[in-house]
This record gives sequence, C-alpha cells and structure tokens, in this order.
Amino acid sequence: MTDDERTDKDWQVAWAVLRYLSAHPDAKDTLEGIARWWLQREWTERLFDDVQRAVDLLLHHDLLLETRRPGIPPYYQPNAEQRKAIVKVLEE
Repeated sequence: MTDDERTDKDWQVAWAVLRYLSAHPDAKDTLEGIARWWLQREWTERLFDDVQRAVDLLLHHDLLLETRRPGIPPYYQPNAEQRKAIVKVLEE
C-alpha cells in the first residue's frame, strides 16, 4: 500500500503510536499489545471527553434526564416527555 492509499484514519493511528513512543522510547510490544495497552487508554480518554460533550448537548436540549444521588456518579436516561423529539432527531 502506498502513502497515497493510506486513509486519514491510518495516519491518526500512526500518530497515536508515535505519541506513545515519544513518551515511552523504550517500549516494545506486539500488534495486540499496541492496540490494547498503548492506544486503548488514549482513545478511551478521548472518547470520554466526546461522550461528556454529547451528554451535555442532550441535557441542554432536554432530551436526557440526569439523576444525582449521594455517593454515586450521576446517571442518565431518555426524557420520556421528549420521546417524539428524540425520534425526530434520529430521523434527521
């Protein structure tokens, strides 16, 4: 495969590997290890941030409800009163 055939995603993964190696210059691992241990943590953290922004957006539009209780993290559920609006969003 030539560089012209590589996708943006290929380069994003390549940059993630290089970022890891820059921080851990003595690292070595198998393909499975690179995926599981080097990249999974970085992507999980990035995904968490993306999910937080999405949940905030849905809360702002009253499509999700947030429940808070002492001693546990908040949890979220669809706003039953907004069921039609949720369906409309999904159809767009």
